[in-house]
Amino acid sequence: MDITIHTTVLPHTDPDASLAFYRDTLGFEVRSDVGQGKMRWITVGPEGRPDPSILLAPPAADPGVTEDERRTILEMMAKGTYGWILLATPNLDATFEGLRARDAEIVQEPTEQPYGIRDCALRDPAGNLIRIQELR
Repeated sequence: MDITIHTTVLPHTDPDASLAFYRDTLGFEVRSDVGQGKMRWITVGPEGRPDPSILLAPPAADPGVTEDERRTILEMMAKGTYGWILLATPNLDATFEGLRARDAEIVQEPTEQPYGIRDCALRDPAGNLIRIQELR
């Protein structure tokens, strides 16, 4: 089989703040922006590369999600335990300094992990955890 990762989904609570973060802080290109108000689906990804993409989506837009489930999702997002993604860069220190200069919410500075990777962590405006690994 020839299968690739095309798109992954992260929730947002404020589409404008998420759009600004992924476009202006991470430097991703905007591939689509559909819907209106808080019911917007925004697709972003690394500039000049068609795959993969991140779809920033309303967290509980599915009509099958109950009000209790919506509350739980929003509570988990606020704690940073609902959505997360791993990104990678060849120069972690330069990337980290660029993120710090853009006032990203830093969770962890670049660290050599005991499991063999070096990474840092930050949060997006919705609380999603973003870990950035150094490519070696």
